[in-house]
Amino acid sequence: MTHIITSLCLRDSGCIEVCPVECIVPGKPEGEWPWMYIDPDTCIDCGACIPECPYEAIFTEDETPADYTAKGGERLSKPGDANFAPRATEHYEGHDNKGTPVVLEETVLLAAGEVVNLREDIQPNYDFFKSGRTILTTSEPSTVPATRTRTELVVVLAR
Repeated sequence: MTHIITSLCLRDSGCIEVCPVECIVPGKPEGEWPWMYIDPDTCIDCGACIPECPYEAIFTEDETPADYTAKGGERLSKPGDANFAPRATEHYEGHDNKGTPVVLEETVLLAAGEVVNLREDIQPNYDFFKSGRTILTTSEPSTVPATRTRTELVVVLAR
């Protein structure tokens, strides 16, 4: 089991800062991978990321709701739920927890009472890491070849 960041994510990045194993990364390019993503092979299920998310976008995989009821005012970014994906045409501009601008396309603003299947957001998390994305963060040594994936970096750094 791992934790899942759902389409409620608007890239605040507070989750990245509290993760003790650095398994959360921002998706790039943002148009294709608009959320933060949790490496399922690295996540230790500590849950430190959950209370840090101001959008309440993070769930344990088995508790990711199939029937999330919106309070109103939440925004989905590139939702997996087929009922909302066609509506995701709005432009979003905001800021992360450090004041850095966040700009997302393909968002939709939810009204109170709308029900979203967030379980559709589970597979994109796995797809992000299976896609062979190269992920380097500033805390990783520059001597690591840029062709390494996050999972490979964890192995390299552990040596």
